[in-house]
Amino acid sequence: MLVEGLIAVAGAGGAAIVQAAATDAWAGMRSGVARILGRGDADRERAELERLDQTRAELESAGGGDGAERLQTLVATRWQTRLEVLLEQLPDGEREQVVAELQALVAQARSQAPARSTHNDFGNATFTDSQVLGSGTQNNTINR
Repeated sequence: MLVEGLIAVAGAGGAAIVQAAATDAWAGMRSGVARILGRGDADRERAELERLDQTRAELESAGGGDGAERLQTLVATRWQTRLEVLLEQLPDGEREQVVAELQALVAQARSQAPARSTHNDFGNATFTDSQVLGSGTQNNTINR
């Protein structure tokens, strides 16, 4: 069984693969994950590249909506499992190296992800003795 930290790294890797599939980060993620899973074997690396290409095609064909979100979750879980299995099988020193490589790929994918923004328009709302809780960056404009 993997320690929680390694499971988290594998989970972040699976999520980053899904996230990168629709961004400019894809080429780097694709080659990096194939290299990690291929472990120096050119045939295995080619097989991983094909599997990653199938993943991207599957995600692109899903469109939007709830079905697409479920598919993204499923695909991320599949890749997380593949990464967990790899990490379980590696000797400690090699595992540390792979964890570092995977963390670098995740960071790269996150840095190239499109910014997410949420806009809530409360222009016609009335609040009396209310509280609003939130997190992240909030821009509030009060028009009176």
